Amino acid sequence: MDTSVVVLAPTPPEIESDAGNGNPPGPTAPLIVGGGADIRYRLENGQHPQLFRTGDSLKPVLYSALIPLDLDGFDRLRSVHRLLAALHGRAVPSDTRLTLQQRTRARCMLQAFDGRRCGATQQQIAQAIFHTDRMGRTEWQESSTRYAVMSMLRDARGMVAGGYRKLLRHDRKAR
Repeated sequence: MDTSVVVLAPTPPEIESDAGNGNPPGPTAPLIVGGGADIRYRLENGQHPQLFRTGDSLKPVLYSALIPLDLDGFDRLRSVHRLLAALHGRAVPSDTRLTLQQRTRARCMLQAFDGRRCGATQQQIAQAIFHTDRMGRTEWQESSTRYAVMSMLRDARGMVAGGYRKLLRHDRKAR
């Protein structure tokens, strides 16, 4: 499951705060999508965090975040921190799972993959992504851009084959 999804469960009565008024705190009431367990909040900053509610009840209850105590728990804590900041009108920390460079590369990889599936040559892909001029055969064979496109297509195939799931998790350093 995507570690940015926050799982909500009804708060046990033993730990409910006095502030519990039946709705989670926030600038607006929750929007329940499809009447199911998927909840989307409309926040003042325009974000729509994805939440998952456990239990059958559709009546308003005070919810708590449910965080499994596995290695992904650290990522889920970051997601809950972002949610709490947004719900209480504070500055929302950025999602650090991907850097701007990684997001840009992922977009280019998918663009290259789509181009290749539509029959574009590697040189045409290079022209579209890197804005290169058309090259002769020898010049293209020796071009570093050719190797960049080959690498991008290789990585894109891996992403499309399921590697995209790694994008949803923080990198973990071996200790």
